[in-house]
Amino acid sequence: MIAPVLPLQQSPEYARTLRALSLPVRCGAAPGLRWLVQSRRLPCLGLVSLISRGPILTAPTPPDDWLALCRGGSRGPLLLNADGLRPESLRTQGFWPLLTPATLAMLPLTVDATMRAAMQGKWRNRLNRSAAHRLHIRRLPLEPAHWLLSTEARQAREKRYRTLLPAFIAAFARANPGAALIWEARHSGQPVAAIAILRHGPTATWQISVSLPQGRALSAMNALLWEAMRWLARNGHSHLDLGMLNSEAAPGLTRFKLGTGARLHRLGGTWLHHPGLAPLARQLPARLSR
Repeated sequence: MIAPVLPLQQSPEYARTLRALSLPVRCGAAPGLRWLVQSRRLPCLGLVSLISRGPILTAPTPPDDWLALCRGGSRGPLLLNADGLRPESLRTQGFWPLLTPATLAMLPLTVDATMRAAMQGKWRNRLNRSAAHRLHIRRLPLEPAHWLLSTEARQAREKRYRTLLPAFIAAFARANPGAALIWEARHSGQPVAAIAILRHGPTATWQISVSLPQGRALSAMNALLWEAMRWLARNGHSHLDLGMLNSEAAPGLTRFKLGTGARLHRLGGTWLHHPGLAPLARQLPARLSR
């Protein structure tokens, strides 16, 4: 099974950004497998390795030595946000389950008519209504000074959610020219909404967005995302990653993402591997590692 989507956190563009920020990163590939490993020094734990949304399988099953390949000689703690590996495989390797799997929204990008037909009726109706408001939409290269980044940072602090830091997004734009784009909507000359999308190979990721009160009244976010979808499809992208779904904490955002016609993509949970814990982890009942 060849992975149809290369997540942002496993992309060469992400690795390039980490290196530009002088952060430790190690990439590799072997028959049937490719991986990107980050490293962080954490209090009490020391140097911790992280594989986020990986490793990427390019064959039906991973090679038997996949864990040793990904570790590359490291013996410290390894955190794995799995995407594609089965719980049985992780348990056999001695991984300890930490968090249950999350679900994200993955939007296929194709011709306009197909994407419109996949939308839910309410989403499509809002998109149609937004056209009557004569929004001025433009596509811009992402610049650190754009109001979207500072407004999103303030919004994240106020609503207490986590996102990629504006400094990282700006570094991504510098390290990958043309890969970080902003779509901005204006009405009567004033900005009302904007989104930032990061491009990485055939996949793109909807990273941040802000809709001001007037923008929400004008359904500007529907118009922005539609313009981005069309442009990305025409420029060789097959999927747009809309991020995690959280129907309890953000039911409105979940409905918005699914209204686009996005498909559910369930991840594999968060796991910890440490040589000292591996024997115990292998003895866990299967129901505790799902």
